[in-house]
Amino acid sequence: MPFHSLGLDPSLVRAATEKGYLAPTAIQVEAIPAILQGRDLLGAARTGSGKTAAFSLPLLQRLAAAGRQAPRRLQVLVLVPTRELAAQVGESMRSLAQHLPVPVRIAVAFGGVSINPQMMALRGGADIMVATPGRLLDLLDHRALRLSSVSTLVLDEADRLFDLGFAEELGRILALLPERRQNLLFSATFPPAIQSLAERLLRDPVRVEVEGEPAGEPPAIQQRAIEVDAGRRTQLLRQLVKGSGWTRVLVFVATKHGAEVVADKLRRAGVEAEPFHGVLSQGKRTQVLADFKASRVQVVVATDLAARGIDVAQLPVVVNYDLPRSAVDYVHRIGRTGRAGETGVAVSFVSADSEAHFRLIEKRQGLNVPRERVAGFEPVEAPPPAPAGEPGTGGIKGKRPSKKDKLRALQAGAGTPKPER
Repeated sequence: MPFHSLGLDPSLVRAATEKGYLAPTAIQVEAIPAILQGRDLLGAARTGSGKTAAFSLPLLQRLAAAGRQAPRRLQVLVLVPTRELAAQVGESMRSLAQHLPVPVRIAVAFGGVSINPQMMALRGGADIMVATPGRLLDLLDHRALRLSSVSTLVLDEADRLFDLGFAEELGRILALLPERRQNLLFSATFPPAIQSLAERLLRDPVRVEVEGEPAGEPPAIQQRAIEVDAGRRTQLLRQLVKGSGWTRVLVFVATKHGAEVVADKLRRAGVEAEPFHGVLSQGKRTQVLADFKASRVQVVVATDLAARGIDVAQLPVVVNYDLPRSAVDYVHRIGRTGRAGETGVAVSFVSADSEAHFRLIEKRQGLNVPRERVAGFEPVEAPPPAPAGEPGTGGIKGKRPSKKDKLRALQAGAGTPKPER
C-alpha cells in the first residue's frame, strides 16, 4: 500500500519517501486515516513500529490545510519521556514538514540545558511543541507559551512517562489544556496506570494494535544467549566486536559506573567506545549519539536511559551486558535493532547467577533462546544455591516482596519490628 492511498498530501508523501519510508507500516495504515478524521486514538506501539510518522504525517497535513495563522498559536502538543526522544521526534517532524506549501513551526524543549534558547525559539509562536513534561512546565512558569489553543495532545511512550515519575507533572499539564481536543496515546505496554489514564483521557478512541504488539518476539531480530562467567564479559564483548564484523554496537549495562568502566576497558583495547548515561551533560550525550550515528564511535555503552527514544538507523547489534530488571525492558532494549524492515542481532550475556533471571524473561515473553558458548570463554562458575524455602524470582522487577510487604508479614507474625538504627 503506498502512502498516497492514505489520503496524504503529495508534499508529505515526497518527504516520507526521501526519509526512506517506501510503504506505510501496519500502525501507520490504521492510525493515519483515523487521525485525519480527528478521532482519539489508543495505539499499542513498540519501538521501531513507525509510530512517530503515524501521528506526525496526519497532524502536519491538518495544520497545512488550516493555513498559516497570525499570530501563531500552539495547536499540537507532543509530550515525551526523555530528552533524546524529544530531539528525535522534533527532527523527524521537521524533515516530514519540509515540503509543505504552508510552513509549520516546530519547537522542541527538554531539560538538562539552558532554558533561555528554548524561550527565544518560542518568540513569534509555534504550531507544534515537542517537550518533556518538566521543561514544558518551566516554560509555562516563565510565560513563554500558553496551552489554551491546543487542539491535539499526543502522549508518546505513555508508559515510560509514568515509569520516570511524570504522573504529577502530566496531571498539572492536562488541567491547563482545553477540554475539547483530540487525544492520541501511544504506549508499548498497558499497566493499570496507563489503562486508567486512557479511560479518563480518550473519547470513543480508535484502537490500533498491530499483530504481535506489544509483547512477543520482535520481527527480524536474531536473539542469542551466550553463557559466560560474569568476570569475563568485557573480554568476550571485545572479541565479539573485533571478530564479528559489527560496525556499531549498543551495549546495555545496569549502572552509570558500569557504563564508564566497560567503555574505558574497550577503549584501552583499541575499540572506539563511549559511555552514555544520565550523569553526562546534555551536550556530551548529544555528541555521543551524533558520533555513533556517523560511525565515528563503534560502541556505545548505555544504561536503560537509552532503552527507548533513541533511533539509530541500521543499528546491527544490541548486547545485554547486564540483563534488564524487567521482561518488558528486554523488549525495549532489543527493539533498538531490527527496525524499519532491517534485520538485527540481540545478544544477551548469561552467567551462572543470572540464568534463572533470563529463564523468567524467556517465560514472560514466550521465548526459547538456545544457549551458546564461545571457545575460550566457557563458563566455570556454578549457579548460587537458592535460599531454603524461598522460591527464586531471578531478580525480575515486580515479583520481589516490597518493604511494605515484609513489614506487614512481620507485624502479622511476630509483632511490630523495631526500627533500624
